[in-house]
Amino acid sequence: MYSAGMSTSERLIESTRELLWERGYVGTSPKAILERAEAGQGSMYHHFKGKPDLALAAIRRTAEELTATAEGVLGGPGTPYQRIEAYLRRERDVLRGCPIGRLTMDPDIVASEDLRAPVDEALDRIRERIAGIVEEGKEQGQFAPFLDGEDIAAAVLATVQGGYVLARASGSPAAFDAGVRGLLSLLSPDRRPA
Repeated sequence: MYSAGMSTSERLIESTRELLWERGYVGTSPKAILERAEAGQGSMYHHFKGKPDLALAAIRRTAEELTATAEGVLGGPGTPYQRIEAYLRRERDVLRGCPIGRLTMDPDIVASEDLRAPVDEALDRIRERIAGIVEEGKEQGQFAPFLDGEDIAAAVLATVQGGYVLARASGSPAAFDAGVRGLLSLLSPDRRPA
């Protein structure tokens, strides 16, 4: 399952990331982690203090990956509208859902300030980046001057996360795509009155 050169600690982190996405915190037992990582008993405690410590490393990795992916698109070429559009339309496994979104629905993670912090920080960084792009678009006359960058950034993230929920509920990515098209039509520079 994992490459031969991957260290035991890396296999443990990657296995935990996958299991948290699939099963949530409570459903991610140390036994399941060890089986998925193909690691011997005691390996987890050799590299980590316990399940919470390993879960924190996995959540941090997931948050870093999500932030880097978003920055790769939002920091890319194009107008502010085109970069937001690229973020909304980037390829996703919509029916699987968002690994960060899944973490926010887990009561054990939300109840733990330590486990919740990387999730909150990742969403804040993405929201701030999008808000800055909206402000840049306003300065360039691409977005209406009355738009609030922070409000639009929150709407973009809500569209993505809500789109995952709607798509999973219907069993079709069409609901996600419809939400993206709706938000983009509201933001479109062509929509503004002359």
